[in-house]
Amino acid sequence: MRTTVTTVSALAQVRNLGILAHVDAGKTTVTERILFATGSTHKRGEVHDGTTVTDFDPQERDRGITIFAAAVSCDWDGHRINLIDTPGHVDFADEVERALRVLDGAVAVFDAVAGVEPQSEAVWRQADRHGVPRIAFVNKLDRAGADLDAAVASIRSRLHTVPLVVQLPIGSEEHFTGVVDLVTLRALTWPDAAAGMHAGEVPAHLREEARSRRHLLEEAVAELHPRALEEFCAEGRLSDSSLAAALREVTCTGEGVVVLCGSAYRNRGVEPLLDAVVSYLPSPADVAPARGTSAPTSRDTSHLPAHGTSGAGVAAGSAERAADPAQPLAALVFKVTQAPTGRLTFLRLYSGTLRKGDSVLDAGAGRTERVGRILRVQADRHADVETAVAGDIVAVIGPKAARAGATLCAPHAPLLLEPPGTAEPVVSVAVEAVRSSDSERLVGLLARLVEEDPSLAVRTDPETGQTVLSGMGELHLEVAVEKLRRAHGMELRVGRPQVGHRETVVRGVAGMLFRHVKQDGGSGQFAQVVLDVQPLERVEGGPEFVFASTVTGGRVPQEWIRAVEAGCRDALAEGPLGGHRVTGVKVTLTDGATHPKDSSDLAFRTAGRLALRQALGRCAMVLLEPVVEVTVTVPEEAVGSVLGDLAARRGRVSGQTVRGGAGVVTATVPLAELFGYATRLRSRTQGRGTFTARPTGFAPARTEG
Repeated sequence: MRTTVTTVSALAQVRNLGILAHVDAGKTTVTERILFATGSTHKRGEVHDGTTVTDFDPQERDRGITIFAAAVSCDWDGHRINLIDTPGHVDFADEVERALRVLDGAVAVFDAVAGVEPQSEAVWRQADRHGVPRIAFVNKLDRAGADLDAAVASIRSRLHTVPLVVQLPIGSEEHFTGVVDLVTLRALTWPDAAAGMHAGEVPAHLREEARSRRHLLEEAVAELHPRALEEFCAEGRLSDSSLAAALREVTCTGEGVVVLCGSAYRNRGVEPLLDAVVSYLPSPADVAPARGTSAPTSRDTSHLPAHGTSGAGVAAGSAERAADPAQPLAALVFKVTQAPTGRLTFLRLYSGTLRKGDSVLDAGAGRTERVGRILRVQADRHADVETAVAGDIVAVIGPKAARAGATLCAPHAPLLLEPPGTAEPVVSVAVEAVRSSDSERLVGLLARLVEEDPSLAVRTDPETGQTVLSGMGELHLEVAVEKLRRAHGMELRVGRPQVGHRETVVRGVAGMLFRHVKQDGGSGQFAQVVLDVQPLERVEGGPEFVFASTVTGGRVPQEWIRAVEAGCRDALAEGPLGGHRVTGVKVTLTDGATHPKDSSDLAFRTAGRLALRQALGRCAMVLLEPVVEVTVTVPEEAVGSVLGDLAARRGRVSGQTVRGGAGVVTATVPLAELFGYATRLRSRTQGRGTFTARPTGFAPARTEG
């Protein structure tokens, strides 16, 4: 029987947060312990037993990792917490990207032995791009070799942030039993995993160290917070309330990160983590209004019900919406999935109120959709609600075509929010149905797969006629293919993975003159352009193509300059070396000519495309291949064997250290050389070696010798 939930927390009592980390740092265990501590579950689920709430997909339970971002809700100290457990494997970074786009805060989980690991750093940078405030939780303090200070040092050096440590561990490794809260100077202990938290006096042997660390914390906060600095200079210390208030402000601004510690598996440190979420991370009321672009539509919406008609000073079509239930509706779709109950569309409401039965506008597509049901999500379980308001994260049933990144808004006040970015796939496999009778069904299932996961792509190879599925990595494609087999009973043949190459300019050309003339009866076409083509200096996160114009005297009108740029972008789809996409190019339009009758937008777009294609044929070009930074952790005696294997895979070693008794090797390796590496590494290390890979972009393809 379904539960009906009608109570909606006030905005200030809502926290929308994600759990971020490297694979195996303990994200899902932290989520499980949060659900248990808040009373949302009555039994602690374990990843190794396949009993966790958020890893409910059969593949997640089989592999022991999080693959799909899962949303859950719980209540703590009068606050509603909407939590998204995100994947930690690099192949599923786009799931993290879509989650971060709709979150107000995050908890970054770190391993107390390993500190900041490669994917921890990657998801931290993703959160930086989205401006998501974070607190850090150093997990697994009960492990041999756990060291809070070393983990904090790695946070400072690798993430370039200011860690503000608010806890001191009581005991170490297997004797870790609790923490000293440096804000209240109270000892918080957990006598055993089954017992709750006990608060008491700081143990005598830790009092001096606790006072010293509290003073260091006050100094660090005073350096970041002007009002705290004034009080610290005047009084020589900060009061508990001033320190807590300053910690919240520097967390929300991103100037510092509060660091807590514990052992989620042993159920130690979870309650203080929840208190920190409530105390330091922002509510929807604290974040800036959602910004978008006006999305006027010619569709007649006068017959549709209005949402939030009071509007409180925001006109229809405004590019900004405050987190107010009375404002016109604006919600972003961040995930679409198929469930037994139907097609689930996951939304973050930024403004307005959504009611069961409402009609909403898909601002990008210009179509209206009806919301049949609104669901509060608990991983794979759902509770019906009648309404959802600004600040909520919910799923809806009813929209038939809204995709991840779509904006659903009030029909009378259209607004288009910026969608989450999607990385380009770099690995491809050919897939075909074993039975020819299943071929047509496979096409439909692949289309549904791409709808649920926009980081996948499907195309037909024009030369071979094969259906090609592309994704972010070997595991990403394995999961997608296995989903087709398990969920839909498809028997498939899968080809060997292939990487997606790029082409770039290493030496350009100047003064490339191209004249496009077409006369075949009726209106003709005339456009003349002169282009300079140069290599574009690569900057991480920067553009792959830059277009500029130095045309003067109106020799090419502005609207046709834009057409030339569009034509140049068309030409980048296929390079001269092998038909791969061209990247890292700057094109400058330096001159041109028009005809009083035959020049047009189409003529100049065609001229731009053909001119750049011809120019690229005269440039010195180089083939690029995707490369990844690999971090291999193996027993020390196996390091030599690993180094030799990486060299054979065209890897370039950039670092070698010893951590926790194991050898850690960092190298840059072409992605194509990593297919099957996990099996090879296990065989070389008797199953004791592990590795992680993080994309670092593209590099010139090189061969031995």
